[in-house]
Amino acid sequence: MSNAESARHKKLSVVIPCYNEERTLERCVARLLRIEDPSLSLEVIIVDDGSTDGCWKIIESLAESHPQITALRHERNRGKGAALAAGFKRATGQYVAIQDADLEYDPSDLKRLLPLLVNDEADVVFGSRFLSAGAHRVLYFWHYVGNRLLTFISNMFSDLNLTDMEACYKVFRREIIQSIQIKEKRFGVEPEIVAKVAQLRSRIFEAGSSYHGRTYEEGKKIGYRDGLRALYCIFHYNGPKAPAPIQLLIYLFVGGASAIFNLLFFLLLLSSGLAVNAAVVAAFAAAAVVNYLLCTALLFRHKARWRTMTELMVYAVVVCLGGMLDFAFTKLLLSAGHAPWICKATASMCVFVFNYWGRKYMVFPEPSAGTWTPQETAAKPGQAKQ
Repeated sequence: MSNAESARHKKLSVVIPCYNEERTLERCVARLLRIEDPSLSLEVIIVDDGSTDGCWKIIESLAESHPQITALRHERNRGKGAALAAGFKRATGQYVAIQDADLEYDPSDLKRLLPLLVNDEADVVFGSRFLSAGAHRVLYFWHYVGNRLLTFISNMFSDLNLTDMEACYKVFRREIIQSIQIKEKRFGVEPEIVAKVAQLRSRIFEAGSSYHGRTYEEGKKIGYRDGLRALYCIFHYNGPKAPAPIQLLIYLFVGGASAIFNLLFFLLLLSSGLAVNAAVVAAFAAAAVVNYLLCTALLFRHKARWRTMTELMVYAVVVCLGGMLDFAFTKLLLSAGHAPWICKATASMCVFVFNYWGRKYMVFPEPSAGTWTPQETAAKPGQAKQ
């Protein structure tokens, strides 16, 4: 092969997570192998995620027959996210794609997504079932509504304008996907990946893909629990880098939940016979713990810059400062002759802003994600891991 031909030749690594798909796996791989041509070679990494049917035997046979295929196996079912993480780690092509083993997606669509990467227009290309003019099987209305709702919420938090966050087809420059540490084990991997590539400020494009969905009787696995997990993942992985108005909304929920807990715990302590002053202090301290836990679960990243003990100490200082500010501002307004409810409401609003500012910039500060470049990631592997 000449130097010019070598420069034009591209290698695509396709990761196929597989769990109990013996009815469709072989046909899926056959369709995938047909997209190979003189300018595109394939590396197919099939990860058997603890299947209990005949999948592993099929995978072993396929790997023996086709040198492009690498077979990996999890002894127990660990979930789609874990299977993808294992496959991404083994990929060696310039580009890496995800392919489900269930025949819902047509591998020929991958060749329509690749040119944006090959021509250096994009770093990541997502397929979209809602942009394509191709065939779409008509199935569940409420699944459609759920997908659109999750995509809408994901866009609010990631500041993207995707049309189909949950679509299977995602194609990456290898440096991009290997710089991301996948933490989700099941279907929460979809919003996790979207959040993390958004935070890398990589160039993201969408292109239409056809969709031949299947019913639960035909083997569909995703359920309402996965939808709830996806919602949590949108909050958890996008929260630390979400636009300021969204972060304020999340903190309004965090602060409101903490305030309600404070009130209920205070009343519980009073009913148990504890003195008022002791009940006030104990309820306030317990609410501060709840606030901290909700912040790290939904909004800010634990140990973003400080070690745990330093983070807790800074958090305690901010909480104390907030309490002092609330007390001082309320007393100041009361002395000016304002109604008590106006004084307390105004002080609470000011303390709310202070608490958000203190948590974001003092307790959980983190550096900017910056903008991803191939040179930067290649020079410092794993730097963008989150």
